[in-house]
Amino acid sequence: MNILMLGCGKTGSLVAEVAREHGHSVKTLRALENPEGTALTPERLRDIAVVIDFTTPQAVIKNIEACVGAAATIVVGTTGWYEQLPRIKQMVKEHDAALLYGSNFSIGVNLFFEASKAAAAALHHRYSGQIFERHHTHKKDAPSGTALSLQKIIAESAGNALEITSFREGEVIGMHELILDSPHDRIYLCHDSKSRRGFAEGAVRAAEWVVGRKGLFDFREVWKQM
Repeated sequence: MNILMLGCGKTGSLVAEVAREHGHSVKTLRALENPEGTALTPERLRDIAVVIDFTTPQAVIKNIEACVGAAATIVVGTTGWYEQLPRIKQMVKEHDAALLYGSNFSIGVNLFFEASKAAAAALHHRYSGQIFERHHTHKKDAPSGTALSLQKIIAESAGNALEITSFREGEVIGMHELILDSPHDRIYLCHDSKSRRGFAEGAVRAAEWVVGRKGLFDFREVWKQM
């Protein structure tokens, strides 16, 4: 299928590479070619099966609005925009479009989410909890979208909004930790990314899955179907 890739950073470039390995045709649109999403016209998107966005929090909303406005299908790996989800959800419905988003497309991270959801029961038994996340110094948003998703999962499971502590150091790809502590023991759950390959594989699988569907989808809720 024809894929339009937005974002030529380390992860975006790897997503494009993996998509080509899967047999897809990939075109790339760089930021300078697409100010404020203006290059995402209905004409450009007509022959595109799915757009994949790994840009920046500053650029992503305009890209989403342009794609949804053209009733196109878009997969969004960029984070830092989720406060606008209610508005975007309504827009997707009005335009009969498809948008699949995820704070993290790694299967391992989503398994980590499930383990953390189960462990959150400890907060009902006099445990305290904290979330720590570490990323490279170039990451634009803090806390990370993954950490915020983890915080939301714990809050939904146990009613406690745990504090997130963020670190930006070196070239750390991504480490997320959940610590649940009591006077008697400590539960420690950690996901440590060794490469961006897991993110890229998940994003391509998401793109393959969402084509032909309509609506707003959260990768965390649909990854098992892929």
